[in-house]
Amino acid sequence: MQEIVTQILNFARGMWKFRWPSLIVAWVVAAVGVVVVWRIPDQYEAAARIYVDTDSILKPLMSGLAVQPNVEQQIGMLSRTLISRPNIEKLIRMADLDLKNESKADQEKLIEKLMTGIQIRTAGGVNLYTMNYRDSEQDKAKRVVQSMVSIFVESGLGASRKDTDSAKTFLSEQIKSFETKLEEAEARMKEFRLRNLDRQGPDGKDVATRLAEVQQQLEAARLQLREAEQARDSAKRQLVESRGGGSRTDALPNLLSSAGSGPASNVAIATPEIDARIDAQKRNLDNLLQRYTDRHPDVLGARRLIEDLEAQKRREVADGQRKAAAAAAAAPIVSTSSANESLAMQELNRMLVTSEVQVASMRARVDEFAGRYAQLRESLKTAPQIEAEAAQLNRDYAITKKNYEDLVARRQSAVMSGELDVASGLADFKLVDPPRVSPQPVAPNRLLLLPLVLVVSLAAGLFSAFAASQLRPTFADSNELRARTGLPVLGVVTMIVGEDDRRLARAGLIRFVAASGGLVGLFVAGLIAMSLMNRYTG
Repeated sequence: MQEIVTQILNFARGMWKFRWPSLIVAWVVAAVGVVVVWRIPDQYEAAARIYVDTDSILKPLMSGLAVQPNVEQQIGMLSRTLISRPNIEKLIRMADLDLKNESKADQEKLIEKLMTGIQIRTAGGVNLYTMNYRDSEQDKAKRVVQSMVSIFVESGLGASRKDTDSAKTFLSEQIKSFETKLEEAEARMKEFRLRNLDRQGPDGKDVATRLAEVQQQLEAARLQLREAEQARDSAKRQLVESRGGGSRTDALPNLLSSAGSGPASNVAIATPEIDARIDAQKRNLDNLLQRYTDRHPDVLGARRLIEDLEAQKRREVADGQRKAAAAAAAAPIVSTSSANESLAMQELNRMLVTSEVQVASMRARVDEFAGRYAQLRESLKTAPQIEAEAAQLNRDYAITKKNYEDLVARRQSAVMSGELDVASGLADFKLVDPPRVSPQPVAPNRLLLLPLVLVVSLAAGLFSAFAASQLRPTFADSNELRARTGLPVLGVVTMIVGEDDRRLARAGLIRFVAASGGLVGLFVAGLIAMSLMNRYTG
């Protein structure tokens, strides 16, 4: 610690030797600094405050129907990207700042100055922005801020419309593409259905379901065939017994009693083909009612067809009964007993003929269902591949159709969003504080710069004294001399200071202090005068 103190004292003694040159340097630096500070041009600041109102009563009402953009995010991004080269070039033209530019270099310099000088920042509130610009000319600063406010408002209004138009154009192109794909998918489905027309059911059921239904119909037809064959066999036995006389006494009263009520009332006329068609149409009607209402055209058509088939069945039954009655009435009447036997035989013959007809129709029906069953079993081998292909086509068509419908809905939403922006606007730009320029210059702050100049001048004087002491070193005692040179010191000559020398030293010290104090005093006086002037003008 003692060595450090000693070294500092040695430096101070060396610098004291060059106190007058260092004081001159301080005065020169102070004078130059004051001149530079006073020659800095005054800067006037123009400012404006803008509030962006993003609330609109139409937007909550149109929620879900139109796209609601994040307006706050868009305005924030706009404020950060507003100071760009194209906008600055537009600002220069709007504010007539290019009139004094004589070359392209001057234009580039002006652009760089504006890009670094214009400031846009939030003013503490939500969507509240402040624009500032400083310049040595008040009118120029105000024109720059006014132009920037105009560009800010125009950019906010035009960005949304441009985005909406771009979105509608893109969606229209995509819709055309998907419309072409949808037409191609429909053509593939049409070709597939035409190619497999014989394998498709009328109600859209698959082969396995149709096979199960045909099997049920075949079993029902076989049961009806067995019932008809049993009825036919019973009629044959009664006819044989009546002709053989074995049990005529027992058979005739039954036949007569059955014939007494009239031939037309006991004749059962079978219509198997019409019954099958009626059953098929009723099943088709049930399937249609599961998907549509009672007033659907397909439902109404199916019911009309069932009514027509039932009317046709009633007509055929009535015709068959009239023919049977005519045949019974044409038989000759010989006597009461012979007439009764004749009527009984005719009734047995009629019943037998009717039974044979029913058996033949049931057998034809069984053969038809058996053929359908065999055909469906044969087609069941290739049905999985066809059904897989149909499922793939339906899936592709469904996906393409869904995408197409979604794109159409989104385009309509984009159109409504654009109309909503036109009606209510992306945002309402309100000028809270119009552009105005400060009446007094805001820069430079000479009250701060002048003390800084004083500090710099004193530092320059101290540095010059230190540099001189290092260039021309002196030694205060023998120990320092021995340490610096590394040579032995043989002796020391002591300087005898007289009264005159002390008086001269005191006078020199007074002059140095006065000169140094005068430097500081001038700066203090200047700062006091400037403060009073600023207070008076303010």
